[in-house]
Amino acid sequence: MLRTVLLIILVLALLGSFPLWPYSMGWGYGPSGGIGLVLIILIILVLAGRL
Repeated sequence: MLRTVLLIILVLALLGSFPLWPYSMGWGYGPSGGIGLVLIILIILVLAGRL
């Protein structure tokens, strides 16, 4: 159950971090880089059996 919720939240955050609007073009790699870091941490936790 927890994995499903985390996966849904992560997918929504990834979709929300794409610079689709003109004002968000100047954000750079910040939003997608932060979410990528969270994704890497979650993958490591799943592989280690902690999540």
